[in-house]
Amino acid sequence: MTLKLLSNPKVLPPLDPTFKPAILEKIAYEKLVKESGKEATLKIAVERNGGLVSVKQITVFADDAQYADYSCFYAERYVKTLLWVMGGRKIYMSGPEYICQYLKKAYSPGGLRDFDVRTMSRIFEKPFETVITDDKGMPAENEQAVPLGRHLNGCRIGFDAGGSDRKVSAVIDGESVYSEEVVWFPKLQTDPDYHYEHILSAFKTAAEHMPRVDAIGVSSAGVYVDNRAMIASLFIKVPDDLFEKKVKDIYLRAAKEIGDVPIEVANDGDVTALAGAMSLEDNGVLGIAMGTSEAGGYVNENGFLTGWLNELAFVPVDFSLESMVDEWSGDFGCGVKYFSQDGVIKLAPAAKIELDESLSPAEKLKIVQTELENGNKEAEKIFKSIGVYLGYALAYYAEFYKIKHLLVMGRVTSGKGGDLLINNAKKVLDMEFPELARQVELHLPDEKSRRVGQSIAAASLPEIR
Repeated sequence: MTLKLLSNPKVLPPLDPTFKPAILEKIAYEKLVKESGKEATLKIAVERNGGLVSVKQITVFADDAQYADYSCFYAERYVKTLLWVMGGRKIYMSGPEYICQYLKKAYSPGGLRDFDVRTMSRIFEKPFETVITDDKGMPAENEQAVPLGRHLNGCRIGFDAGGSDRKVSAVIDGESVYSEEVVWFPKLQTDPDYHYEHILSAFKTAAEHMPRVDAIGVSSAGVYVDNRAMIASLFIKVPDDLFEKKVKDIYLRAAKEIGDVPIEVANDGDVTALAGAMSLEDNGVLGIAMGTSEAGGYVNENGFLTGWLNELAFVPVDFSLESMVDEWSGDFGCGVKYFSQDGVIKLAPAAKIELDESLSPAEKLKIVQTELENGNKEAEKIFKSIGVYLGYALAYYAEFYKIKHLLVMGRVTSGKGGDLLINNAKKVLDMEFPELARQVELHLPDEKSRRVGQSIAAASLPEIR
């Protein structure tokens, strides 16, 4: 595809001069449309299970006489964002015919976004659909937020399944009496028994430090419905047949070994946001965990979870066609390559830091962080670049979330890198989005909270009845 991108960022990542922020492309495109006098509205609704529907609309060119390629490109990026922010098994579209037909083809089995179609079908366990209609045929918005977590009574296990290490805490009446971190390699394993044995071992270790177990809370990368794993990068190497047999209910099976106690499994991003809301004693918290991937979660202004996917790893943040492709989805410019270990590793060559290919991503990250601690100015540029990415991404995320606080956690934020990252994100907000800069506070939890706060918040998920 040959496209002339429209934006000129005021702040460029020091190691990525081709970066084209999604939010600036959106602003520039819609300005171009309005100035042309050929303005139309594209309405999009994404439907989830239970009749829940999210509705958005964007400004586009009314016909395909000019900027047709860009119009279709922009609309496709926006629909992709809605699918991974909110989740959906069915898309309704009302607007210019040329854009609707392009989107219908792109979001069909075998189309440009075949991965997204297949994945949404898997998550919601129904075939994915696209429907072109008129305004009268568009469904009404139907959102339903739910309370979750903040239960601190009793003896609880909190487990956080990261891609490089697993953390568990034994929590009694809200106080952690024991916690541990163990290195593991879940994304490299084809045998789900490996994952099961690690999970069960963590549960048993925590249980040994309490007089009893009243509840178990789990924070885990991926999408979970009714405590069952629908898709998760932790199990990326597990064959589909074994996933169905041994992974979907892996946490439920492990919990039964501990006892007949309540268990609640939540996406690790939502638990990040919950941890932030609990520590800040406030709501409107967007949590981003930068580890093996980018995990997102959100506690709305009323203190509830939205029931959205919040899988920000797959949300496009860079429209540059030169941006790195994610191996799993086959798409480019998505958050996983910007706010994760991969984001650091991607920028290392530009910083003239050589990393042995035989090392694990976590080991590569550690080398870069050691260089940073030792005063390597090129290593600083890596975390400054990620901070610039974050500033622009936050402005894009704010199109979909009402944000009072951004909480950034995860292994990538450890040490000096976290401060560089936050400071450069603030620089972007101050220069490009001053109103948002006044509205949103950016937070880094202290080092201990970054490492084990997730598992403690996870412990508060289940309600003891």
